[in-house]
Amino acid sequence: MRLSLRAGERVYVNGAVLRVDRKVSLELLNDATFLLETHVLQAEAATTPLRQLYFAVQALVIDPANADGARELCRTLQAGLLAVVADPEIREGVLGAGRLVEAGRLIEALKLIRGLYAAEAALMAAPSAAPAPVGAAAPVLRAAPVVSPVHPA
Repeated sequence: MRLSLRAGERVYVNGAVLRVDRKVSLELLNDATFLLETHVLQAEAATTPLRQLYFAVQALVIDPANADGARELCRTLQAGLLAVVADPEIREGVLGAGRLVEAGRLIEALKLIRGLYAAEAALMAAPSAAPAPVGAAAPVLRAAPVVSPVHPA
């Protein structure tokens, strides 16, 4: 795997933070879990339920030493989402992301969650006063306060 980084850019590799001082290409010669800085979500940007889930999974990549707390947060957020969301695309994505996290395939889980952002935005933009079909649960999403497993308050 070859990574091209710009000057000052960071990459997270197996929990280590690397910052380059000039444009550089890195070649990873073995299996490694890495996250490019452009895909890192800051805590203050985790303003929706899916972004909060993304942030928790991201913490597993960035800070594997504290994985237990982040993994438990992932499970809690997943259960909360599944309890309130009826949208099949989001439900399947959240379940799939949970399976990927449990299998240790964190980067794939992050990609899957990012792919659900548009569906979440559409669902959150839908008028909440519209009645749900008879027998169907209303698709509701609520953002909760973010607690960072990486940077405790």
